[in-house]
Amino acid sequence: MLLMKLQSKEKFSFLQLAHYLARVDNNYGPREEEILLEYCTEMGIENLDSFDSENFSLDGILKDFKSEKSKRIVILELMILIHIDHTFNLNEQKLMKQISQNFGINIEDVNDYSQWGKSVAMLYEVAKIFINEKKI
Repeated sequence: MLLMKLQSKEKFSFLQLAHYLARVDNNYGPREEEILLEYCTEMGIENLDSFDSENFSLDGILKDFKSEKSKRIVILELMILIHIDHTFNLNEQKLMKQISQNFGINIEDVNDYSQWGKSVAMLYEVAKIFINEKKI
């Protein structure tokens, strides 16, 4: 719901950043894949055919987000991706610290966003159960 507020270039940059984050803990799985596909649907863009982490430039991607609003949306949405597998790996923590510092967002806000992301990830899992629930 928040990703629709990003500019077109920001959407593609966000998708690359999300792919990078999903792989930074060396544990890319079906839950991350599902969230990435949900992001694409929400933004109305196609998923990447492949992700080239060797040529990924974090600093270059982060420069694409100009407004304070866009930067906060990025961090909020990335927190859902982080928490969807019920872990907040050290590499993910380091990356989020780097992103938030680059964006000039203080750690207290990032901690609040992390709690929000954890809640949304949990509610997403509950919604999937409700959707798949069969009535007798």
